[in-house]
Amino acid sequence: MVRHSAEKGRVMMAATRTNLLCRMEAAHRQTRAHLERIERQISARAERMTTTAKTKVKSHPRGGSRWTRSDEAMFRAYVDQLSFERRGEIDALSRKLTRQERAITAVRAKTTGDETNTRADWQPPL
Repeated sequence: MVRHSAEKGRVMMAATRTNLLCRMEAAHRQTRAHLERIERQISARAERMTTTAKTKVKSHPRGGSRWTRSDEAMFRAYVDQLSFERRGEIDALSRKLTRQERAITAVRAKTTGDETNTRADWQPPL
């Protein structure tokens, strides 16, 4: 009977870790989405700044690109500028993602190790 409750305790710990792992992965996805949203905002703002700064005078033939190499260079410069302005937020989210990935890896290793030991050692009571 004592052995059974110890095994049951290990099973409960594994279930708790699995639940924790699910919450950690959800938080990680949310942080990643936040960082991606910032990158999209920067890109969209840089594109608007580029088109505003350089109004097109020439008309282009159908299917011709209106985006020139100088426009691309200006766009990249704006992206760099806007990224620099938001570097604190970007760096904080990047560090948070790294910490979350390490924590998820650690919990996943413990959960996987516990589940294999628990299932192999556990025997139903007679």
